[in-house]
Amino acid sequence: MTEQIQGIREHMIINGKAVEMSHGERIPVYNPATGKVIAHQGEAGAEGVDQAVKAAHQALTNSEWTQMLPAQRERLLLKLADLVEANGDELAQLETTNNGKLLSMSYGLEVYSGAQWLRYMAGWATKVSGDVLNVSIPFPPNTGYHAYTRLEPVGVVAAIVPWNFPMLMAIWKMAPALAAGCTVVLKPAEETPLTAIRLAELALEAGIPAGVFNVITGTGEVTGAALTAHPLVNKISFTGSTEVGHIIARQAAQDMKRVALELGGKSPVLIFDDCDVEQAVQGAANAIFFNQGQVCTAGSRVYIQKGIYDEVVKGIAAMADQMVLGSGLDENTQIGPLVSARQKARVEKYIEIGQGEGRQVTSNTSVPEQGFFVRPTVFADVDIGARISQEEIFGPVLVANTFSDEAEAIALANQTQFGLGASVWTNDVNRIHRLVPAVTAGTVWVNTHNMLDPHMPFGGFKQSGVGREHGKSSVEAYLESKSVCIAYNK
Repeated sequence: MTEQIQGIREHMIINGKAVEMSHGERIPVYNPATGKVIAHQGEAGAEGVDQAVKAAHQALTNSEWTQMLPAQRERLLLKLADLVEANGDELAQLETTNNGKLLSMSYGLEVYSGAQWLRYMAGWATKVSGDVLNVSIPFPPNTGYHAYTRLEPVGVVAAIVPWNFPMLMAIWKMAPALAAGCTVVLKPAEETPLTAIRLAELALEAGIPAGVFNVITGTGEVTGAALTAHPLVNKISFTGSTEVGHIIARQAAQDMKRVALELGGKSPVLIFDDCDVEQAVQGAANAIFFNQGQVCTAGSRVYIQKGIYDEVVKGIAAMADQMVLGSGLDENTQIGPLVSARQKARVEKYIEIGQGEGRQVTSNTSVPEQGFFVRPTVFADVDIGARISQEEIFGPVLVANTFSDEAEAIALANQTQFGLGASVWTNDVNRIHRLVPAVTAGTVWVNTHNMLDPHMPFGGFKQSGVGREHGKSSVEAYLESKSVCIAYNK
């Protein structure tokens, strides 16, 4: 039985048109809070990918887009931001219904932060510029040279986004790419395609030409693989698991495609005994339980200085036990469901593993019968080598242990294959400046966690990925530099 929800689209957007097709059976899309099917989405497969990529490639040769003034591209992205806000109620309801997150988060992050990112990136459209170069070429006699660089769009971008922030991450990919003059084929996660399709419709309404922003649906194994391998794709931008990132990196290397990868994390939270303990407890709980722990920078490992260890662990566990589970559409809910039955089973398996690797300090009270719910769980006294300390769980599961001094805290923080985010909780400014360069992570927060801004670059070290999103570097990632050298008679 399919649950009836308003605003759902069951098509793709290719070359400005709604396209219904499927390579094999259509994919069910669920409401995580009820476990019921709310839509069926097509598997684009090689045929759909080919249509979308060719449309994007054709748009690069179409004067309507390639000859558009930078200020015109800026205005189109600003118009899209206005439309996202104007349709905020529909988009937020759709996101919560499809993803399970709290409705307040769908408004705040997916809609309003999404509009903020669009406006920020729109401004870069008019600020892309090369450099004039002073060269020292000495021959032939009586010849001068004028040399400069020009920045040009990299071309067709294959953008693949995960299911934890579906619309916001779609904007993170498409906005800088379009500001740079590229065209995009976006594949949302198979679990959460609905707001990406609506975003593509709004892009057309804003006046972005057909073929410039296409959205196709399907699984990673079929449609995603066809997209990353397509010969007309010039750049792959992927956010997701490290395992899939390895596969995409190999494909990009084989084809010499440009690639950006934002991958997994196992972010440490370092709490020192000179901090505001109440603030740190609240911050650490938010760091892991925000969005049900389905965040690449989730603070899933907390290391606490020995003198305050018991107090902090008890405080976080008490907060976890008091959290209200329920539908994201219920204003009383504090923890929504996980995105899918598969993710629920994965997290529950890690909790089972954790019961043999640490001391569970949270209760095992019941969860709603329907939907994909997992109660927030805290394990204490977990060794650094334990699976739940090393592997990304992507759910509301926290591991805790102690440290004695800065050197041990740094060693614990860095003893992982990942390096995406970290936070340090202390009121000692000297300690802050010692720890920030010592912690191996793309972002280090101090007395906060998971705070992002469109002007602040975001990405990881080690197995957490390659490249940066946001800020100037995000737009530059969608540009190629061309050198020009002109000889003239002196």
